[in-house]
Amino acid sequence: MGRADPIFYLAATRGASERIASPPEVKDSHYDVAIIGAGMSGLAAGIRLAHFGKKVCIFERHNAAGGLNGFYSFAGRKYDVGLHALTNYVSPGVKGTPLGKLLRQLRIDRDEFALCPQKQSRIAFRDCALKFTNEFSVLDAEVVGKFPAQAAGWRALVQLVRTYDDVALDAQPRSAREVVSRHLTDPLLTDMIFCPVMYYGSAQERDMDFGQFVIMFKALYLEGFARPLDGVRVILRVLLEKFRQAGGERRMQCGVAQIKEAQGRVAQLVLDNGEEITASQVISSVGFAETMNLCVPPQTQAAAANTGNLSFVETISVFRRQPAEWGWGDDTIIFFNDAERFEYVHAREQVDLRSGVICFPNNFDYAGRNLSEGIFRVTCLANYARWAQLPEEIYQADKQRWFPEVVRSAQRFLPVVAPEVLAEAQLATDMFTPRTIKKFTGHLNGAIYGSPRKIRDGRTHLSNLYLCGTDQGFLGIIGAMLSGISMANYHVLQGSTRG
Repeated sequence: MGRADPIFYLAATRGASERIASPPEVKDSHYDVAIIGAGMSGLAAGIRLAHFGKKVCIFERHNAAGGLNGFYSFAGRKYDVGLHALTNYVSPGVKGTPLGKLLRQLRIDRDEFALCPQKQSRIAFRDCALKFTNEFSVLDAEVVGKFPAQAAGWRALVQLVRTYDDVALDAQPRSAREVVSRHLTDPLLTDMIFCPVMYYGSAQERDMDFGQFVIMFKALYLEGFARPLDGVRVILRVLLEKFRQAGGERRMQCGVAQIKEAQGRVAQLVLDNGEEITASQVISSVGFAETMNLCVPPQTQAAAANTGNLSFVETISVFRRQPAEWGWGDDTIIFFNDAERFEYVHAREQVDLRSGVICFPNNFDYAGRNLSEGIFRVTCLANYARWAQLPEEIYQADKQRWFPEVVRSAQRFLPVVAPEVLAEAQLATDMFTPRTIKKFTGHLNGAIYGSPRKIRDGRTHLSNLYLCGTDQGFLGIIGAMLSGISMANYHVLQGSTRG
């Protein structure tokens, strides 16, 4: 915790057996499609395009793929970044779901992701808790049992969510709070339903677009959580290998420094090393504002008008004992709130301790196996500006100061364990801040979920430059990959995307 942030930095510290070599240096300077960023959406777009014979190259500034959903190694341990759980999980054989569509379009066998479902999760507020699992009937019974006066409205809201077209690219923004208020009148229930949905995908304060709400409601409540035993690196290995097999090229430690335009189109991409390349079409996964700032001339006004401002800190504690030994073995993820009302807002101080997310990676159903060590992760809202410009010594001291405060804020919602018991079992700690996110992803303000206004059709002011990923509007790991696929299909492949 007292060292320089390693979050998102992994390739240099991976074992040789896990390092995936980049293709050898090539001389090509023109591509059918150039993709900016090797996160989940960029990789998925690249795989889809390569399957259809497109000459495609992914340009990534860092030495590791994954973006906000990568992992890093330190002192012999591997830590996931971003991945609390993969959402949109459904059991084998369930048809017509985002997970099934993703696997089909990327030609991935379900077993390759090695997904293990959650045990159960909780929404825990001061005086009420709602349990939910990958079976929606559990949450349904909890809501109806604890809020009987809301049962009819709740069921009507669920039906609306089930039938709403959340993938329409021409959908107009609607206030989720306003739509939900037509069905739920109890402020506590409303706050409890919004808490996980917002923590797992909202770039807006206090509210979100109803289409975004529907995406996350389905992903969390109607479908569910899962995780590979070995974490996000399993998913990344599959994606990187599929891209390689399909003939795609990727250039690591080779970011895009400028997007030069002429006559309303991308004319050239200038790389960090000064090299210039051309592409018939360009897909950017690095964010709307970030992409606009790469343009020459820069679209600073557009970028400033749609820059996100919501960021997080996260603490990671590693123990020599399993969480279940302390009575912490039932819940996979806990969304907590200890304020009178749940406020998902830009933090005023460095960290807002009133609410957050607890994740126990140990508490998935690993079919008789488990992680060798216990892991306890806590996420809270944070203020980028209050972390960004600190001198290194003060920055590290503030991390030391906030770490136990964040942990204590979460322990309010867990069975009590004596501090000396936890201290004796603790093997390692780490913490990342908004400053870490900005440094290793380039996201302005360390904004986890990017711009508050999403660009659903992915179009920009340049006719051959498109967005995919968080700022296109499909959320979560599955959503990010579907965003890459959808933008590749819609803008590049068009009529040739069957199968």
